[in-house]
This record gives sequence, C-alpha cells and structure tokens, in this order.
Amino acid sequence: MQQSTPRSPRLRIEASITPHAEDVERNTGCFVPNSVWSPGWIARYRFLKSSLRCPIIGRENAAHVFSDTSTGPGMKSLSCGITGNAQRSTLKIQRPKFGQLDRGGIEMYASSMRRLFVLCIVVAGAILTRGESPSYLVFVSNEHSGDVTVIDGATDEVVATFRVGKRPRGIHAAPDGKRIFVTLSGSPRMAPGIDENRAPADKTADGLGVIDSAAHKLTDRWHVGSDPEQFAISKDGKFAFIANEDDASASVIDLGSGQSRGKVKVSEEPEGVGVNPANGEVYVTCEEKGEVFAIDPDAQRVIAKIETGGRPRSVAFQPDGSRAYAACENGGYIAVIDAQSHKLLSKIQLPMGSLPMGTAISKDGNELYVSTGRGNAVAVIDTQKNQVRRSPLLSARGEGEGEESIIAMIPVGNRAWGIALDPSGSKLYTANGASNDVSVVDLKSRKELRRIKVGDGPWGIAIVSKE
Repeated sequence: MQQSTPRSPRLRIEASITPHAEDVERNTGCFVPNSVWSPGWIARYRFLKSSLRCPIIGRENAAHVFSDTSTGPGMKSLSCGITGNAQRSTLKIQRPKFGQLDRGGIEMYASSMRRLFVLCIVVAGAILTRGESPSYLVFVSNEHSGDVTVIDGATDEVVATFRVGKRPRGIHAAPDGKRIFVTLSGSPRMAPGIDENRAPADKTADGLGVIDSAAHKLTDRWHVGSDPEQFAISKDGKFAFIANEDDASASVIDLGSGQSRGKVKVSEEPEGVGVNPANGEVYVTCEEKGEVFAIDPDAQRVIAKIETGGRPRSVAFQPDGSRAYAACENGGYIAVIDAQSHKLLSKIQLPMGSLPMGTAISKDGNELYVSTGRGNAVAVIDTQKNQVRRSPLLSARGEGEGEESIIAMIPVGNRAWGIALDPSGSKLYTANGASNDVSVVDLKSRKELRRIKVGDGPWGIAIVSKE
C-alpha cells in the first residue's frame, strides 16, 4: 500500500492592518525588506499564547520574502516565508500543506502598504520580532516545594524546575551570572503562637545553595548561620552578607571558597539586606524592633542603627547611594533614609491594605517599586517627590487626591513578595506566594502582562543575562 505524504497541522488567522506613523520616524523594531529574499533579513519567530506583532516596512505593490528557522513549544524547527502584497486588505497567516514551500513553514500575506510603515497585530499564537529577543533567565525560589523554577525572559515560559533543598528564599546571581545563590532553611514555617518545640528545626538543612545557572542544578551548599533568609552580594562581588533570622546576626561568606569570614551581631529577626552601590556599606533590616543596621563591610562592624519602626522587610538604594528605602510591612509605609548620615528622613504612606515587602528601584533612580504582600499589587513611588503616584482609581476609592494621573497600584498575583527588574528595566517580575505564580509587569503601560505558574510558594526572584 502506498503511504500518504505527511502533512503539517494548519494555522490560519486574519486581521486588519493599521499604520503607525510615529514609529516610522523612530524607525525602531521594523523590517526593511529587499525586493528579493536576502539572508540579511532573518527574523526570530516565537510561538506564544497571546498575540502576533509583525512590524513591516515596505513599498506599494511590493512583495517580499523572509526566512527563519526557530522552535516553538511542541513544534519542530521550521522556516517561514513572509510575503507582502499591497493589493490585499487583510493579513493572512497559515501553516501550508507539507511541501508547499521549499522547506515548509508559515506563509504570510501582508497588505495595505500605502504608508511606509505598517504594524500588524493578530490575536493568535505567535510573535515575530526583529533580530534576537531579550536574552535573560528568571530564577524563582519556591519556598514550600523546595525547588527553583527557571523562566526564559524572551518568551516568559518555564524552561526548567529543579530541587535545591528546604525552604529556598533569598536568591541572587553572582556578578558574572554563572552562579545563582539561594538561602536554604531547615526551620519550619510557623504561624505566630506556635510552640517551637512541637516543630523542631533541621539545622543540617540551613545553608547557602550554589546553583550552576547554565546547567540548572544545585552544585554545592555552604554552611551559614541559623535560618538564613535574605542576603546581598558585596560591591566587589567577593562576599555575601546573609541575614540569619534565628540568631540575630549577619554572616559574611567568601563566594570564592564558600568559607565563613565572620558574623556581625545585629538585632532580633534580621531579614532584608542591601548594599550601597556607592560606598559598599551594608544595610540589614531587623523586624522585631523595627531597626536598620548599617555595617562597614571591611571592618565587619555596625556603624549606625536607624529606627524605622513598622517591621522593615527589605531595603533598596538609590543608584548614587544617597538614599535607602526600607519597606515597613506592619506600618504600611516606606522609610526613607539618608544613606550618608544614616538618619531617617521621612515615611511614605502607601494606600490602605498595603503591606510593603519587596523593593526594586529603576535604573535612573526616579521610581521605586514595592510589592505589597496581601495587598496583591505593586506600588510605584516617585522618589523625587517621595509620594505614591496617584491615579483617578485611587482617588475614587477615597485613598487621597494626587497631582499625577499615572497608575500607582498595579494589580498582580496573591501575596506578592520578591520582585526584580529585567536587564532593560522595562519589565518587572513579582513572586506571588499565595497564588503560586509570577506576574510579568510592563512598566511603561503600568499593566500586568501575564502570570506564569511556578512552584509552591514562590518567594524570591533573580535575573541573569544569557551569553
């Protein structure tokens, strides 16, 4: 019996085409095709769940073909041809029958090119962009499931999940991006009032886990103090300062050898750690008494204590090192600290229901981003005016009038904790511990783009650029 020729599955979408003259002037993110196929115009084709964006520059009555090989989830590598025809009024995309094109693939008919620039947006299952997509990985520590999830920043899809140990929480990348460090704790999670004797800690599980960022696996675990939670890497990249919640100290670990270089005594329940990018001084937030300790990293001694109140959970610095911002959960505010004199300057009160947790700051230092825990949102704070940028929505809820109309509270998943910015500073990721997902936020539009399912109890986020 003669076997039939194999056929590829079909995909067909239609949509209208709209010109965007503004982008013509900038000439950004567009294809300028030759009249014939040219290997100089290779595009990256990625399969997603949301939409297709196809920027094309062309002439009237022109026909152009591009070629590409790439792989989407569950699909083999293929080539795609793109053909522009100015006489048509719709965009059509289809997966042709096997052998219809030289190497199979996607055939696209783009039309209405009466203006120089045409932007086609199709609600479909693919996206086409010029050249390489943003190249970075997002590592998410999942406290309850004891693993780390890896997300490809170009597609915002999960690419790996691997075990690391008990209660992974604080997570950061080495300066060269080759290693990821994550704190591990054998102390059980306990609600207030629970007798610790009924839930003994496994101190053998405490440590700083070392992850090979390329291989996606745990390669080592270094001994630190009791119940390590958050940490920060020193300005020179050689040491980690780790908050040990159970013994009121900060461990200093040599990241070259994994050996302890000492401990600095602070106050009860140390948690957040930040490093001043200007002078390298280390700030450690201590929850129980509402204090922030400033540490000289070379002398390994406390040089100042700042009383903030409100149970400070994390800390971030201005890029020039002039100010620090401590997220005070119980007070619902951000403590603004003069990082030179180590004095409390002011408090920025967040909208009702906010429980400030994680902090991140924009590259230019003009905006501070704060996750609000069970407030299920990210607050955007204007650091020049030291106020939350209000929106009509907030005013309508009786949460204060404001001069700006920029969205201030960006809804995300449940119990947003750890947050991190992508390398470009245009996207923000939040670890949502109660909904077991990660929110992807576009900072230009102030909107959540999507949520990515990860492990159980996502806690911290580290982002690493790929080579």
